[in-house]
Amino acid sequence: MREILDTHVAEPGLAVVEVAAADDETALAVRELLAAWCAIAPAHRTTREPGVRLRCFLDLRQEAGS
Repeated sequence: MREILDTHVAEPGLAVVEVAAADDETALAVRELLAAWCAIAPAHRTTREPGVRLRCFLDLRQEAGS
């Protein structure tokens, strides 16, 4: 996975969440939970390094679905 940059968290309310899971289904279920809670720029694919990894960029300043 690429490095998390300062610009990804440059303002209050911005966050990056990296999920580590045993399988794609679990990682993608966590992504859906995050999307129901706040605005995210979701990852659409996982990586394996080791296990399954998924990174989502969150904006807590906006409502989910915006």
